[in-house]
Amino acid sequence: MNQPAYWILRCEHRLLALPGKASADIFPLLPAGTFGHPENALYVGELNGQPCHALDVEAFPEIPGSEPTPLRAVFSLAGAETFAVAGRATQLLDWRRNHRFCGHCGTPTILKQGELAMQCPNCGLLAYPRISPAVMVLVRDGEKLLLGRSPHFKPGVFSALAGFVEAGETLEACAAREVREEVGVEIRNLRYFDSQPWPFPNSLMVAFFADYAGGTITPEPTEIEAADWFPPEALPLLPEPISIARRLIEAALRDMASAKPGRVEQA
Repeated sequence: MNQPAYWILRCEHRLLALPGKASADIFPLLPAGTFGHPENALYVGELNGQPCHALDVEAFPEIPGSEPTPLRAVFSLAGAETFAVAGRATQLLDWRRNHRFCGHCGTPTILKQGELAMQCPNCGLLAYPRISPAVMVLVRDGEKLLLGRSPHFKPGVFSALAGFVEAGETLEACAAREVREEVGVEIRNLRYFDSQPWPFPNSLMVAFFADYAGGTITPEPTEIEAADWFPPEALPLLPEPISIARRLIEAALRDMASAKPGRVEQA
């Protein structure tokens, strides 16, 4: 920390940003020594060729033009690359905060030198940043897409189906199970699309296309409040561009428009 660095400062679940700036410059670039050498600062990568550190603070410093900003807003302010680093920062800050004590013996932990792990000085237990894999599936039946609505979505928004991978489960098995459990439909011809780290709070979204193989849509009421088949000309509100769900749906729509069934281009 002996050179100027970008600082992602978090207070009460908001980040200090400079909305008038572009790209990485929405985060303050501060000279060495601005915060001394805080023990809980974390190195989270580089932005614009400069090191970037993350730090939880009790109050934001006074920086002209700065505003407390939700993490989601970073995508629209500065784009995917800066959002990815900000997302990594918030995940690592959460990880450090949630593993201050050993889960085995209760001893206060320390950050292990040379490795991203919280270590117990008493029993040696290591706690690494938690990643929770989740599968997303966009089911297609000819020119129709199966979209569902969670009660947690913004009003009117429908998306591809998704759920967390269970212990001992493959991604493929999870995809089939989640679709079956959430809407009572069977799938076939599962095809990988892309993946996205999703820092709300610590998921890795793995997205697939699949073809309809049978069954009648029957939403599981505790998970899905509505689901239906939608043609391209009658789509509901879709997820924000920040999410892989939007890219997944748009890729399927491009494939339909190209009139080449069975061939879906990656975004």
